[in-house]
Amino acid sequence: MTSTGAVKVLGIGGSLRDGSQTERALRVALAGAADAGAETSAICGQALDLPFYDAVSVERTPRASELVEAVREADGLIVVSPGYHGALSGLIKNALDYLEDLRADRRPYLDGRAVGAVGVAYGWQAAVTTLDQLRTITHALRGWPTPLGGAVNTGEVKFDAQGGVSEEKVEHTLRLIGSQVTEFAQRRA
Repeated sequence: MTSTGAVKVLGIGGSLRDGSQTERALRVALAGAADAGAETSAICGQALDLPFYDAVSVERTPRASELVEAVREADGLIVVSPGYHGALSGLIKNALDYLEDLRADRRPYLDGRAVGAVGVAYGWQAAVTTLDQLRTITHALRGWPTPLGGAVNTGEVKFDAQGGVSEEKVEHTLRLIGSQVTEFAQRRA
C-alpha cells in the first residue's frame, strides 16, 4: 500500500494511437478503480512502444524499465488490449512478456494480484477471444483474473475523449472491473 493508504492500480493498454478506443476503455475501468479508493496510473500509447522482449538480454530501455517497475509496485492491474485478427495485439503481448523480469521477485510475476482484463475490437469474436487470451496470460503469470472480464465491440460502442461511453451497460462493466481489482487489492493489503 502507498503511504496514503490507497492501493495502487496500474492500467496497461491501448495502441500506438493516443486516445484510441482501447485506451479510452482502460481509462473508464481505471475511473472505477479510483472511485473504489485506488491510486491509479496508466501506461499507454507510445509508452508501450518497446523493443521486442529478449529473455537473453539484460539490457532494458528506460521505457521497459519503467514498465517493469510500475508493475512491481502495483497492487493490481487492469490490462486492455485491442483485438487484431482474433488475438491480443503484439504491442500488449510484448509489454506483458517484459514481466518475465519479475520472476525472481519476492512477489514473482503477478503473484497475488488481481488483474482486470478487457478485449476491445470491432466485432464480438475478436473482443471475446482477446479477453480469453488476457485471462489465460494472467493465470500463466500467477495473477488472479477478476470474476468479471470485459469484451467491448466498438462496432456497437463508442468512447468519447471526455470518458463518455455510448452504452451504459459497458461503462458499468468497465467500472466494475476496476472496482473488483481495487477491492481484491485492499483485502490482500
